[in-house]
Amino acid sequence: MDFIHHINLLYSLSGLAVGVLVGLTGVGGGSLMTPLLVLLFHIHPATAVGTDLLYASATKTVGTGVHGSKGTVQWGIVGRLALGSVPATALTLWFLSQQGKHADASHSVITIVLGWALLATAIAILFRKTIVAFFAARSTELEPGQITILTVVLGVVLGVLVSLTSVGAGAIGMTVLLILYPKRDVAQLVGSDIAHAVPLTLLAGLGHWMMGSVDWMLLVSLLVGSIPGIIGGSLLGARAPDGVLRPILAGVLLLVGAKLLT
Repeated sequence: MDFIHHINLLYSLSGLAVGVLVGLTGVGGGSLMTPLLVLLFHIHPATAVGTDLLYASATKTVGTGVHGSKGTVQWGIVGRLALGSVPATALTLWFLSQQGKHADASHSVITIVLGWALLATAIAILFRKTIVAFFAARSTELEPGQITILTVVLGVVLGVLVSLTSVGAGAIGMTVLLILYPKRDVAQLVGSDIAHAVPLTLLAGLGHWMMGSVDWMLLVSLLVGSIPGIIGGSLLGARAPDGVLRPILAGVLLLVGAKLLT
């Protein structure tokens, strides 16, 4: 019972709100939760990122189970992404551990990269179809070897971004996957992106935990709200006006990203 008393209802309500938005729009919780923790609750960026990474690994594990049961996970794509993201995550965590001796420098790096990642996520949300169509019209069909290399490179980029900010695996990763695999079913790419996010966020989250930048009670409080929020948002998703929700969400991310950079 004492454990329950330590749950912060304000954090749980925030988790509920973010969970509903994730269920409605499909946008990763990191792009919403991390800036919310930093700007509204004034939590240190490293703690916000570390806690959110483990939060994401828990929620995306459930999503992977659902997609795996439907056969919408392409494990070959997941493996290529992980080939790039795992070593990139390890190197980024090592970099952050070295910066730990200089807390102000670490704070600055995470805040700046988070701001730019949010701006990139907002652009990916707003203009995904336009970006994919642009590359489809102007690029020749890639060879399988080229696609493999570019997928590994995407994994490297996501490993760095997610380890520093917990942002990028959703909107940015999916946009690039749609460009690289235009003939694949979208549901398979979504499932693969979510499945890859599980080991990525878990490894990065454990690394942050070892550096002391995970708040476990904050994590539990967020999950208490977000799990029913995601379920409720997913049930409402079919009726929600996607053409209205996504521009609003992208606008919020643009404002938050600009705020972090100023």
